[in-house]
This record gives sequence, C-alpha cells and structure tokens, in this order.
Amino acid sequence: MSLKLYMDEHVPLAITEGLRTRGVDVLTAQEDGMRHKPDPLLLDRATALGRVLFCQDEDLLQESTARQREGRGFGGVIYSHQLALTIGQCVNELELMAKVYETSDFENRLEYLSIR
Repeated sequence: MSLKLYMDEHVPLAITEGLRTRGVDVLTAQEDGMRHKPDPLLLDRATALGRVLFCQDEDLLQESTARQREGRGFGGVIYSHQLALTIGQCVNELELMAKVYETSDFENRLEYLSIR
C-alpha cells in the first residue's frame, strides 16, 4: 500500500492530474463534496478516509499544529506554500512521498514540502 492523498480545494488541478497520471491515489475536496468546508472539517474528513491532507493553505498549518499540541489525532498534513515550488516540482515531490511512505507514516505529523 502507498500514501493516499486528500487535496485541499485550493490545490491547483494540474497537481492532482499530474499525480494521477503517475499512479498516485488522490481524492479532492471538491470530488468528496467538501468544497468551502472549514479547515477542521477537511482535516477530520481526510483522517476518516485514511488519507493525508495536502494543502497550500497556512490556516491548516495552525489547525494541525494545535492538534499536535493538544494531543488530538489526525491523519497527517503535507504543506507547501503556493510560491515555494512549481507545479512540476510539487508533483515530483508528492509522487516520491506517495511511493515511499505509507499513510500511517504521517499520523499526527505535519510535513513541509520543499526541494532538497
């Protein structure tokens, strides 16, 4: 099994499509009927589905950090600032993570996506 991703509604469609063409299991908030839902609900939904939430929204950083401090479990968050990586770089990094890690590796974890 590999890492399953749940895309926040603000993630460009090109990232989702790029990952899917590379065989990565991706579900978007829009496809799941979660468009315009508050961040805590998105994180709860991704967790309930056994997926790691990928976002480019700084508010989700605050939510996941608060949950870590309070000991409230969640399925994991991968964050990248919208201007930090190109779409291609983002796809490459997420594909690598999806093929190396398991979803369970990200439980209660916040990971910043960046070029190494």
